[in-house]
Amino acid sequence: MAEEFEVPSPHEQHLEHVTEHAHGSGDNFAGKIAVMTAIMATIGALFSYQAGSSESMAAMNKNNAAIKKTEASNQWNYYQAKSSRQNLAELAETIPGVDAAKYTAAAERYKSEKEVIRKQAEALEEESKQWDELSEANLHQHHRWAQAMTAIQIAISMAAITLLTRKEWLKRVSYSAAGISVVLGALAALHI
Repeated sequence: MAEEFEVPSPHEQHLEHVTEHAHGSGDNFAGKIAVMTAIMATIGALFSYQAGSSESMAAMNKNNAAIKKTEASNQWNYYQAKSSRQNLAELAETIPGVDAAKYTAAAERYKSEKEVIRKQAEALEEESKQWDELSEANLHQHHRWAQAMTAIQIAISMAAITLLTRKEWLKRVSYSAAGISVVLGALAALHI
C-alpha cells in the first residue's frame, strides 16, 4: 500500500511556525491581522459589487443616449423632407397656369408640420444630452468605487505581508490603505 506524503512549502512552514508561536506565547497579533483582513475582504466585496453596478448603469445610460440621438436624427431627417416639399410647393406656386392657391396651402402646411417636427427633434436631443450626463456621472462613480477597491486590495496585501514579517509599521500602512479605501468608498456613495 502506497502512503501519501505531503511536503509543505517553506511559506506554509513559516506560517505554521508563526501561528504556533503566537498561540503559545499569548500573542494575538496574527489573530488581529486575520480579523482585519476578513473585514477588509468583506468591504472589498461590497466595493466590487458597487463598482460593477455603477459601470453597468453608465453603459445602460449611454445606450439610452444613443437611442435618443438616433431618434432625434430621424426627426431631423423628417424635418428636411418636409423642408424639401415646402420648397417644391413654393416653387410650384410661381409656375404659370397652375393652381397657385393649392401649392400655397401645401407650403403653409409643410411649414407648420416642420415646426412640430423641429420641436420633437430638439426635445429628443435634450433627452439624449440628459442620458449622456447621467452616464458620465455613473462612470465617475464607477471610477471612485474602483479606486476604493484598489486601495482595499492594497490593504489586504499589506496585511498579508504584515502577518509574515510581523512589522508594526506595515500594519499601520495596511490600516491606512484600508482607511483611504473607506474614504474613497464614502465619496463614491455620495457621488463626489
